[in-house]
Formats: sequence, C-alpha cells, structure tokens
Amino acid sequence: MTSQTLEPRALDLSGTPAIPFGRLVSVETRKMVDTRAGRWLLISTGLVTALVLVIQLWVVVAQDLHVSFSDFMIGMNTPMGIFLPVLGIMSVTQEFGQRTALTTFTQVPSRLTVYAAKFVATLALAVAAVVIGLLLASVANVLYGALSGNDVTWAVGVGDIGRYFLLHVLGLATGFAFGTLFLNTAVAIVVYFVYSFVLPPLFGIGAALVGWINDLQPWVDFSAAQEPLVDGGVSGSDWAHLAVAGVIWLVLPLVVGLWRVLRAEIK
Repeated sequence: MTSQTLEPRALDLSGTPAIPFGRLVSVETRKMVDTRAGRWLLISTGLVTALVLVIQLWVVVAQDLHVSFSDFMIGMNTPMGIFLPVLGIMSVTQEFGQRTALTTFTQVPSRLTVYAAKFVATLALAVAAVVIGLLLASVANVLYGALSGNDVTWAVGVGDIGRYFLLHVLGLATGFAFGTLFLNTAVAIVVYFVYSFVLPPLFGIGAALVGWINDLQPWVDFSAAQEPLVDGGVSGSDWAHLAVAGVIWLVLPLVVGLWRVLRAEIK
C-alpha cells in the first residue's frame, strides 16, 4: 500500500478582477438603508423637516407675516444640519461599531477605496435628502400663499440653491471626518454636537470681549464661516475664511482619521 503526499497548493487570485467602484457604492448605500438605525435616521430627517416647516407655516399664517421661499429654505436648514452630519458619522463608524470590518476589508483590502465608496454613497443620500427638503419647502410656500392670500415669492436663484447644497455637503463631510477620527459612533456624535452647539457661542462671547479673538474668529470658527452661505452674500474674504476654517475642522480631522483607519486593528 503506497501513500501519497499531497502538496499544498497556493490559491492564485491574481487573475480575479477587482470589485467595481460603482458596486461598492451600491453596497455601502444599501448598508446604510438596510440597518434599522440608518433607515430610521433617514425617515426621521424627512419627518422632522416636515414638522418644522408645518410649525413655521402655522406661525407665519397666524401672525400674518410675509415670507418667501428662502425663509422656508432656512426653516428646513436646521433639521438637515443636525441629521446629515450624523448620517456621515454612522456611515464611517459602522464597520468598527458593528464589527463588520473583517468581512469588508477581506473582500476589499484597500481601505481607502472602501471609505471613498462610503463617502460617495453618503453624499448621494445627502443630496437626495436636501432635494426632498427643497420639495417640502416648495409645498410649504405654496400652502402659505393659499392660506394667507398673500403673493407667493420664489426669489431664489440657482446660486442660492447651490450654496445650500454646499452648506449641507460641508456638514456631512465634517461628520464623516469626525467619524474617521474617533471610529466610535457615540463619541463622534457627542464631539460633533459640542463643536456645533457649544464652541460657536464660546467664540461669540470671546469675540465680544477680546479684540484679537474677534479678528481671529472668522478664520477658526467653521460654523461662523458657513453663515454667508445661508445669508446669500459671499464675498472673496468669506470664501477665504471658509477655506481656512475648513482646513482646521474638516481637512485635518479627515487626514488624521484616514490615517487611523489605515492603521486600525481589525477584530
């Protein structure tokens, strides 16, 4: 009786085509929609936006106030500005929070490619959410004219709508950067809310009391630097303030966060 020795054979994957980037974007989109947290976050964004616009419509009609479409756009800005950055955070941290990183990075070893797909998928959902918000604001403006009897004003140009999209893209990207920086959903959300709701008043108090802080604030306060996007008049200095503050609060956290993603231990 003879025995045969089986030599181990190497698994050659060199000829296997890489997963297309478009498929990765589709998968990441489905992952955000399929989970209960992601699904309810998107539903809540639409419901809260509609509720805010209903309250705004009720107040302006009851008080016989004259408003325009831009006022309803500002109304939908608040819930969108809160929920979309959270969406960006959750899209980043789900791999490490839900312990799916091993499966994901086994299928696609390039972590930067995975996170690029996450960003594109999140950006697509954010654009869809802003479009829905604009449609709800349009409905509110039409109802305002029907209920109040006043003329309906649509004095909003393409540039105004473009600045609104840029405003929410920046908010989502900042949330995405904070998510990569901390890789923990709860911590990233808390830090983002501190950055959004605690730091701006502190900057404002400091600017009112100290002259050099007042001069420095436009360059380091990212929230204040984004206000001209809502007000409509963006000058050259405003764009410079936005760029410098964006490097501090968006680019640097994103660079450090992606470095953490590349070096994070997969469990």
